[in-house]
Amino acid sequence: MCTAITYSTKNHYFGRNLDLEYSYQETVTITPRNYPLKFRKVNSLNKHYALIGMAYVANNYPLYYDAINEVGLGMAGLNFPGNAYYQEIDEAKDNIAPFEFIPWVLAQCSNILEVKELLTKINIANINFSSELPASPLHWIIADKENSIVVESMRDGLKIYDNPVGVLTNNPPFNIQLFNLNNYMSLSTNPPVNNFSSKLNLDTYSRGMGALGMPGDLSSSSRFVKASFTKMNSKSFDDELSSVSQFFHILHSVEQQRGCVYMGEDKYEITIYSSCCNLDQGIYYYTTYDNHQISCIDMHKENLEQTELISYPLIEEEQIYKQN
Repeated sequence: MCTAITYSTKNHYFGRNLDLEYSYQETVTITPRNYPLKFRKVNSLNKHYALIGMAYVANNYPLYYDAINEVGLGMAGLNFPGNAYYQEIDEAKDNIAPFEFIPWVLAQCSNILEVKELLTKINIANINFSSELPASPLHWIIADKENSIVVESMRDGLKIYDNPVGVLTNNPPFNIQLFNLNNYMSLSTNPPVNNFSSKLNLDTYSRGMGALGMPGDLSSSSRFVKASFTKMNSKSFDDELSSVSQFFHILHSVEQQRGCVYMGEDKYEITIYSSCCNLDQGIYYYTTYDNHQISCIDMHKENLEQTELISYPLIEEEQIYKQN
């Protein structure tokens, strides 16, 4: 499963945890402006915004898990099993395969208003990349520097939700996740007040008791609550290092450790990587399960006018600074 968040200081940030029990050897991949983006049912985009994100490149096509474009729009697909439903071809719409959805949006939209306009013409169609790579059941978070939305393709149609918390996990559907926050309105960063009974002399015997009752398990609904509380109460300085560090602290508060989520056959779901993208500067930061050092790739240090994909393999071995 997964968790995605937005975060703002002086700059604006977007990223996610990818939680799975396996890896496709994904890479940080830059799609330059002149790389021909081909789609199954709509015309190719031969000139478009440049993209950077995490992708599995198959047959020279970037299957993005999450990405941002050069003008400050970000998008991530998260697992949505049992609820995601992709429609049959609709000749009155732009039929976009699930694996095409991220590049289709980021290649041509600069903000959420443009995304919403594009979505009025989109049908997310039931098209597989290949027989070996069937369509994954996903929903998506999309964010610019100010706003965020969630897109869910379900049996009864395409759902588009404004996302006031800037967080997305997995099931249940987003509107139910958002409603569930009503159950936690008593959580606070302040010490609790005794509302239990005036007849009892109850004591705040520990720091942090204002958030007593916040879920800490690894289910998607619990991660949504914890990530929302952590993110919306988060404080950091405005400089880049402080902002990026704080972003990863928020994500790591809901990361998954090997051994806690058993998937059968000696497989365990883990946080394979965590990403943080600076929407203003086009920088992609990441950590991996076995490497806590933050690595980064700046899309603007590459030739964004070229026609070939640029991919960087992940640094996965732990980097330890030896002080003596």
